[in-house]
Amino acid sequence: MTRTPASTALKPRTIDAGNLRSDLDLSKAELNAVLDLAASVKQRPAEHRKALEGKYVSLLFEKPSLRTRLTFELAAKQLGADSVLSTGAIGGREPIKDVARNLERWTHCIVARTFAQDTVDSLAEWAKIPVVNALSDMYHPCQALADMQTLKERWGELPGHKLAFVGDGNNVAHSLLLDCARLGADVAVVTPPGFEPDESIVRMANEFAAESKSKVTVTNDCPEGLRGADAIYTDVWASMGQEQEWNERARLFAAYQLNADLYSMVRPNALVMHCLPAHRDEEVTDEILELPSSVIFDQAENRLHAQKALLLMLMAGSGGKP
Repeated sequence: MTRTPASTALKPRTIDAGNLRSDLDLSKAELNAVLDLAASVKQRPAEHRKALEGKYVSLLFEKPSLRTRLTFELAAKQLGADSVLSTGAIGGREPIKDVARNLERWTHCIVARTFAQDTVDSLAEWAKIPVVNALSDMYHPCQALADMQTLKERWGELPGHKLAFVGDGNNVAHSLLLDCARLGADVAVVTPPGFEPDESIVRMANEFAAESKSKVTVTNDCPEGLRGADAIYTDVWASMGQEQEWNERARLFAAYQLNADLYSMVRPNALVMHCLPAHRDEEVTDEILELPSSVIFDQAENRLHAQKALLLMLMAGSGGKP
């Protein structure tokens, strides 16, 4: 595990875009800065305990949540701020542009966990305060930040390593493609036919990989995609809102269950990853989740630290609001 010496404790800098609508709102330099700050915050939390004193975070959650809600609430409180929560449809009772302009009068940041990426984009368009995508149908950037932090803790650096994602080419797969490719890790997404990640995301990931000298693979063939992987990652087969597709997905994804057979295709003692919640013995067996190489709870813990770093970089300089 790499550690930043106490004498070089990092301070937050402002993210240029002012929002985290998707992973692409962070430049490569800003992505590295968030991860460096997350490591510093994790090692020396007391240094930041009053950094956001007197500030407030709006949490807008259309979807149920354990890790996202609690880690953002804790992140705000541990930085000296506080949070307020609203659940249910965003823009259901009034236009999103009105929601955004109400919240900017009361709070300093909006964190939105939504069904549609358009909702996040609309909030960012109308709000004069930072907007954070805490999950949408296209991206899960906060999860990917925690994942990159976890991999850096285990590997030191990402170049020279490979992460393989097996399952649905979903929002998590999109964010992993974009972040791994920019940070120099090889990344493979292995899916059943018809469930590949969005072509535009894959195209951008390949462009980033060309710059970082890494490799992007999208395949339906498990041996091809998993060969040489130092970490294997999976997610539920049917995300929230797709429950009606479960029976058909279970049939199509059965050959992509992360079990002992699939695990034998990656490097010995490869890291086991999952964004949680896991449906044990569905997309992944209980046996594999409980391996000593499983880092699923490291990922969950690092949601807190990565999000603290993100809030610091978005909010530390946002004086003048309420």
